[in-house]
Amino acid sequence: MKKLKIGVIGVGGMGSAHCNSVKNLEETELVFVSDIDENVAKKKGEELGVKYFTDYKEAIKSGLAEGVIIATPHWFHPEIAVFAFENGLHVLSEKPIAVKVSDADKMIEAAKKSGKIFTIMFQRRTEPIFMKAIEIAKSGALGEIHKTVCIDPWYRTQAYYNSGGWRATWKGEGGGVLINQAPHTIDLFTCIGGLPKKIYAKTRTKMHDIEVEDEVSAFLEYENGSWGYYYTSTCEPVGPLHMEFTGNKGKLVIRGDTLTFYSFEYPLKESIEKVESMWGSLKYTEEKIEITSNIQRGHSAIIRNFARAVLYGEKLIVNGEEGLNSVEFINACILSGKKDKSVEIPVDRKEYDQLMEELKKSSKPKKVVKEERITDPSFAKK
Repeated sequence: MKKLKIGVIGVGGMGSAHCNSVKNLEETELVFVSDIDENVAKKKGEELGVKYFTDYKEAIKSGLAEGVIIATPHWFHPEIAVFAFENGLHVLSEKPIAVKVSDADKMIEAAKKSGKIFTIMFQRRTEPIFMKAIEIAKSGALGEIHKTVCIDPWYRTQAYYNSGGWRATWKGEGGGVLINQAPHTIDLFTCIGGLPKKIYAKTRTKMHDIEVEDEVSAFLEYENGSWGYYYTSTCEPVGPLHMEFTGNKGKLVIRGDTLTFYSFEYPLKESIEKVESMWGSLKYTEEKIEITSNIQRGHSAIIRNFARAVLYGEKLIVNGEEGLNSVEFINACILSGKKDKSVEIPVDRKEYDQLMEELKKSSKPKKVVKEERITDPSFAKK
């Protein structure tokens, strides 16, 4: 069987788990690892029996790989991806593809120019509950969407933020919960409900000793005049993900691991306009959708799809261009929160670049750092 030769760049955290996936899949062959920390690169290379590099450019130009997985801190994704495309390699980037929309634009342009495959590690797209939700939304069963809601609670300790000098800093990470924990959910939220045209957000640092946001609340406005609400934080130890999408023909609710679809007897707008009874109601059918699937899911599914897209032309689960949506959403929330104003999408590239430069200049070295590069155990095996 043909195998795609893959190198992994950034192997101190999640990249280490990706190495194992590449080694174990029948469609892929791990040919190198690269990390700026020589001890990490050497240890992982010797452990896996492959060549190791400390310079990603040298690794990419080595000729060993046909594609790369980028698992470095966020700021480095664009420059590595562009260099890989320019040197004829296919790219799978960890989320988010970039910190800034202007850099995401460069990645997408480089991918188009190269003609190479570009995809993103949005592995939650492979979870059956979200696959079904996306299918329902794209089928037209909801009709025109009138309202969206997303409540995305996370929990992180101060020890987590103290585990790296780059974490939760403008200079090292480019944001907080929005740029780190939230991208997967934002991807799913915008995939199902669409990308808003305008966002007014409040961002703040509520419970952690960090310089970036750990809580976000945002009011959303869509092209058709519909409204939405979005909330996330790293300050909640309990609470399932909650999403809802109300359309003219039905309502879709995702809560934790349950998916419920409410089918309206008549279109919502028609019912409101034509029902003559003062206390008339709109009948609906509630369906708890069974979620069963034997297909592969998680990180390995995205890597396999990446390989099969290159080898056999298989359709990508996530096209690289789709990665721009989550970055637009994230940048709009941060810009709105910092400027205390509504921000339109597409985000003004120059204004956001300027804001990031100002924030990076104000970024200060951490006083307390206990360096730890450990993969999140809740995701490492997925």
